[in-house]
Amino acid sequence: MNGAQDAKHAHLDPRGIPTLALAFIGDAVWELRVREHVLRKGVRRPHELHQATTRYVRARSQAHLAAVLGPLLSEEERGFLRRGRNAKPGHTRKSADVLDYRHSTGFETLIGYLYTSGQRDRLDELCHRALAAIDDWEEDAHAREQADKQPEGGADGAP
Repeated sequence: MNGAQDAKHAHLDPRGIPTLALAFIGDAVWELRVREHVLRKGVRRPHELHQATTRYVRARSQAHLAAVLGPLLSEEERGFLRRGRNAKPGHTRKSADVLDYRHSTGFETLIGYLYTSGQRDRLDELCHRALAAIDDWEEDAHAREQADKQPEGGADGAP
C-alpha cells in the first residue's frame, strides 16, 4: 500500500475519541448499513425509503438493539455501550424518551467504537444481527396489531 492508502485505512484509537464523537460516527455507519439493508429489501421510492429507514434508526429501535445485543458483547464492547449510555448529550430529541435516547446513544457509541478500531468483521456481525432483530421486532409488532384487530373469538367471529 502507498502512504495515501495507509492513511485511508489507518484505525483510530477509540479510547482517545470523545464518547459523543464515537456516537456521531456510529450514527453515520449505522444509517448507511440500514439504507443498504432497506434497498436490499426492494424498497425504491424515496418516501418509502425514508419511512423504512426511520424504523431502524429511531431511538426506540436502537435502545431495543442495545438490550438485544448486550448479552453477545465482549466486556470491552459492553464498556463502550455503557460509556455511550452514560454520556450527557445536553439535549434529547422531542420525539424520544430520555432513557431510549441514552440507550440509543450507547448503541451508536458501540458501532462507532467497532468502526474506528477497524473491527469490520465484528461490526458486520453485530449489524447483521441488529438488522434481523429489528425486522423480527417489527414483524412481531405487526402480528400483534393484526391480532388486536381480530374480532373476539377469532377471524370468523365465533366464540
